[in-house]
Amino acid sequence: MRYFEDIEVGETRSFGEYDVTEDEVVEFAERYDPQPFHVDEEAAADSMFGELVASGWHTAAMSMRMLVEGPDDEDGWASMGSPGVDELRWHQPVKPGDTLSLRTEVLEKRPSESRSDRGYVKSRLETYTQDDELVMSWVGNTILERRDDE
Repeated sequence: MRYFEDIEVGETRSFGEYDVTEDEVVEFAERYDPQPFHVDEEAAADSMFGELVASGWHTAAMSMRMLVEGPDDEDGWASMGSPGVDELRWHQPVKPGDTLSLRTEVLEKRPSESRSDRGYVKSRLETYTQDDELVMSWVGNTILERRDDE
C-alpha cells in the first residue's frame, strides 16, 4: 500500500486499458442514462454525434474502474474514500470500439488539521482513447491513510 507519506506532488502515472463495447454502452445507458444517442443507433445517427456514444457517466464509471485497479506495477493507495471530484469535463464522446486509458498527476497534498490518521491528496485524472484523444478529465480529492499517526 502507498500511504499519504509515499505520495509526491508532481508524480504522474499512465495506465489502464478498457475496451468499450456497444453492448456495454447500450446496457449502461438503458439502465442509467437512456437518452436516444446512447441506446438507439438510428436515433444516434440523427443526433449531433452522428453515431452511438457512451454516456458521460459511463465514461466516468469506466475511468473509475481503471483507477481502482491501478497500474499493474504498483500497489494501491491506502484510500479512505473521497469527498468528491471537481472540474469534471467530458471533452469528446466515447464510442464503441474505443480503448480507454488513464493519466494522473498529483497536484497537491496536505495533512488533515483535525485528524492525524489521514491526509488529503488532489490529483488530475485524464481519460484518453487509443488515438491519444482526451475524452474526460476531473480533479479528484482523495483521503489517504497516514502510515505514521503523528
